[in-house]
Amino acid sequence: MTTAFRIHAQDNVATLLGDGEGVVTLIGGDTVALNEPVAMGHKVALADIAAGEAVVKFGIAIGTASIAIRAGDWVHLHNCTSRFDERSGGFDIVTGAAKDMAYD
Repeated sequence: MTTAFRIHAQDNVATLLGDGEGVVTLIGGDTVALNEPVAMGHKVALADIAAGEAVVKFGIAIGTASIAIRAGDWVHLHNCTSRFDERSGGFDIVTGAAKDMAYD
């Protein structure tokens, strides 16, 4: 069974401590059913997040939902834009590497 943790009570996402499929247990006992496989270290939505609403982690808005996100969805660059870097929409959704810059 995969475990995830919510950092702050106001967070609407949790971070997986292992690769997850099916139901994930949050530290503290709550559970969330994943709508798709989610890799270790990635975020899962704990509640529905409407397009344009804040994605909250650490008790602060870290991003904005670019499309509607359902509880149990993987939250990453394909459905969330960063509030810290306006280029976040141009990152590769798997690696996080910027598509507009070559790293040698």
